[in-house]
Amino acid sequence: MDSATLQSRIHKGYGKAALRIGPVNTVYRASSAIAPIGTTVTTLNASFNAEDMKYGHPNKYGKPTWFGVFDGTLVHVGDYLIGPQGTFFVAAMQLTLPILMVECNRTINVMRPQQQTGIGAVGYGGDTDANETLLMQGWPASVLQGTKGEKSETHLPGDVRMAWWSILMPQYAGVVLRSDDIITDDLSRRYVVSSAELTGAGWRITAMQAQT
Repeated sequence: MDSATLQSRIHKGYGKAALRIGPVNTVYRASSAIAPIGTTVTTLNASFNAEDMKYGHPNKYGKPTWFGVFDGTLVHVGDYLIGPQGTFFVAAMQLTLPILMVECNRTINVMRPQQQTGIGAVGYGGDTDANETLLMQGWPASVLQGTKGEKSETHLPGDVRMAWWSILMPQYAGVVLRSDDIITDDLSRRYVVSSAELTGAGWRITAMQAQT
């Protein structure tokens, strides 16, 4: 038996198990960078578990990753599964290993601030909503607290630390994220990207919450 046949049988086995233990989910695939929930691929039964595929532990605070049990032959990495258990994206489908999923708790947009193209007297060069370029819109993502944050530069007695956040989201071909990109979410929070690492499981982003 070759590896492709073995993998197909494993995924179909997951599908048979999900028929008994998982509710129906709808699978969506991005049709553009601004339509991540644009194309309905299929519906399937799916179950998610937090640790070791034994259903022995609940998920914990600050842990967005799950294992998915469903027919993996019907989905691709980056697809979204939406159902009674929430919204998840397929982060990785590694050979013979469980399907890695990421639970999404926010919906985000990604913008690129204006880049200066000249020198000298070129007018105001700061970032405003009007001069940002939209890169991605309406993407479900995991947005969870990161480190304790940075102290304000003003050091006033009433200042609080500016929060850092850890953001996980799928990759979309042709869009490359970088430092200083702007992210907003459905709670009207605004973040500045500090680092954006493209991994085998999608984008892993560290961002600082902006005060305004």
